[in-house]
Amino acid sequence: MGQIAVELQEQYRALQALLEQLDPHEPSTALVVPPSPTPRGHIIVFPASFNPPTTAHLALLHQVQEQSGADVLVYAALSKQIVDKEHVERPTLLDRLVLLQQLLQHKLPGVGLLLFNRGLYVEQAEAVHRSFPEVSRLTFLVGFDKIIQIFDPRYYRDRDAALHQLFRLAHLLVAPRGSNGEEELRALLAQPENRQFAGAVQALPFDPSYRDISSTRVRQNPAAHARDVPREVWHFIEETHAYEAPAAPDRPDPYEEHLRAVAAVLRKEAPGEKRCDDCRSG
Repeated sequence: MGQIAVELQEQYRALQALLEQLDPHEPSTALVVPPSPTPRGHIIVFPASFNPPTTAHLALLHQVQEQSGADVLVYAALSKQIVDKEHVERPTLLDRLVLLQQLLQHKLPGVGLLLFNRGLYVEQAEAVHRSFPEVSRLTFLVGFDKIIQIFDPRYYRDRDAALHQLFRLAHLLVAPRGSNGEEELRALLAQPENRQFAGAVQALPFDPSYRDISSTRVRQNPAAHARDVPREVWHFIEETHAYEAPAAPDRPDPYEEHLRAVAAVLRKEAPGEKRCDDCRSG
């Protein structure tokens, strides 16, 4: 490859401009990605790394959209700072954002897209209410692996204070992952240190055929899990080799070539003129 399709060039520039507005060191901030509607009323937000977006991600968003009705706005969300995944380099945040926006527009046109500058759910809840004062109710959609993370004290200076703030601002819908479902969620919420927060957490039944689909497995062996990603995502993986280890110095690296093409688009220059790493920063 080596060039970005003309129809994608403005999308790359527009999304990079949004990412540049997000500073993880600033107060918690949320941005809406046009043409998504401005959040208001009751919203459901599904934050994830989407690395890569899978058929399970899309199925979960579709299910929530169908069940929630027209009065509830549903959003996928990406953060510039993702807890436990702060050093992801291949593919870049910008590439993942471009892919996710394409998928939502083509397959789930009613689902919006948000960006956060911070990674903890309590920070994202604060960001939503600070940035979108017309939101009256916030629900986060999470997988079971994330609810474990949310209750883990090692992510907080004061776990209970942070969780009281989170559940003052938001509720959680928890989808099953792997062998962990409603029974395991009840057991987690029954633990003495978690019991006080149980009223703000609800299990979400989900089609068992999606429970073992994992972005991690796709990254580890894309060819073996090609059916677990939408066609557009598989095309990107095949074309860029984004989930392969960087090539040896004396061999061409397709993903590095792709990054050079993206950098040229962001500079509005002809591909291949000179190297720019701005597109890596996401």
